[in-house]
Amino acid sequence: ALPQWRQSSYAGDAIITAVGLYEGLWMSCAAQSTGQLQCRLHDSLLALDAHVQTSRALMVVSLLLGFFGLIISVVGMKCTRVGEDDPITKGRVAVAGGILFILSGLCTLAAVSLYAARVTHEFFNPSTPVNARYEFGSALFVGWAAAGLAGLGGSLLCCSCPAGERHQPQRYRPSQPSTAREYV
Repeated sequence: ALPQWRQSSYAGDAIITAVGLYEGLWMSCAAQSTGQLQCRLHDSLLALDAHVQTSRALMVVSLLLGFFGLIISVVGMKCTRVGEDDPITKGRVAVAGGILFILSGLCTLAAVSLYAARVTHEFFNPSTPVNARYEFGSALFVGWAAAGLAGLGGSLLCCSCPAGERHQPQRYRPSQPSTAREYV
């Protein structure tokens, strides 16, 4: 939701500028030197570049996966009384939530990295005017951190499944009481 996916670059001759430009997936903003911020939502979905449309779609999918992962993980926690009382079933539900978190993190990582690759490509393109170049915005770094934390959290949930789920428990027969004949 942050508009700072890319920000105007101050490289080149125009070091002192009165306006800073920010663009994001949902809006573009102009920050005046007086502290005033004016934002405008993107008018048309079809008029956007393909990398912005793809990043939007990946971020929406990531949010949905994260939401469902959160719900499923809460159901799979040992401290909740929702669902089954069987610890193995609860462990499997927690692992499913962890997998959804990992997928959410991968979608976020793909969206942010795709957008960053496009910003880098446009910055180093010699045909792009120096005044129209953009650099990474703070939202990209927040996105990379969020992807890492979602992947880490999902991995921890996947590793928290009970030991009985990973390996089938071995069943031992109780030993028979010995009789007096065996000692003779």
